Amino acid sequence: MTIRNVAFIGLGVMGYPMAGHLSKAGYSVNVYNRSAAKADSWTKEYQGSACPTPRQASINCDIVFVCVGNDDDVLAVCNGEDGVLAGLKPGAILVDHTTASAELATKLAALCEKQGNGFIDAPVSGGQAGAESGVLTVMCGGKPQTYAKVSPVMAAYSRFSQLMGPVGDGQKAKMANQICIAGIVQGLSEALNFASRAGLDTEKLVETISKGAAGSWQMENRSATMVNGEFEFGFAVDWMRKDLAIAFREAEKHQAQLPMTTMVDGFYEEIQELGGNRWDTSSLIALLQNRK
Repeated sequence: MTIRNVAFIGLGVMGYPMAGHLSKAGYSVNVYNRSAAKADSWTKEYQGSACPTPRQASINCDIVFVCVGNDDDVLAVCNGEDGVLAGLKPGAILVDHTTASAELATKLAALCEKQGNGFIDAPVSGGQAGAESGVLTVMCGGKPQTYAKVSPVMAAYSRFSQLMGPVGDGQKAKMANQICIAGIVQGLSEALNFASRAGLDTEKLVETISKGAAGSWQMENRSATMVNGEFEFGFAVDWMRKDLAIAFREAEKHQAQLPMTTMVDGFYEEIQELGGNRWDTSSLIALLQNRK
């Protein structure tokens, strides 16, 4: 199967550049966005066609990529007479990059299989910067033969992808990813706050300990803005709490305890109460900086 025609549904901070990388890689790209102005803007920047509905964007495409907000948003663009599923040709593949529930992945896979289509759940990690640079990490769930068809195409905007297992395992891997991030950001917040109060030069500190076992992506990319109290960018607290809520529901099914994650989620709730709903997840340090 030679893949040439693809569609991308959802042109947010992640989907916009991801679709752009597909266009630059030489694929024929149809795009759809709930706000038509965003789709029109994309076509002025990249080669491709803006379509009025997800169904029309999907017609004659080999792969349709979806990257929207949550479970309900995915269902809204996939179901109905104007949805992606109505436009998929036999043998086409639906790839959902949305961070959503494993249950949704199972439901979409069943709907696709019923009408002769493939499905991969494929949440991503790397944030807006990773999407713009084309270096995302993709965690996938689905059949090996389906993954083998889509992975070379996803390479247009990713530096690594992995088939984690059957449908739903991509989403479960993303849950584990977000659990890790919650703990890392809280630990980094406490370390930087401690260092500042103890009179250390935080720039020198980060330069030093980032080279050792304490190093992390968050330390390299967020420490300076955290110390300066800059949070008006990045991955929003609202979205992080959405992701963690999905992880909590899945953890309950498997009787997996998440005490640290529960604590950090409570801190994010405090950030929301301060009006930081759209602040970057690194804003956890604000709670410590403001305490006497």
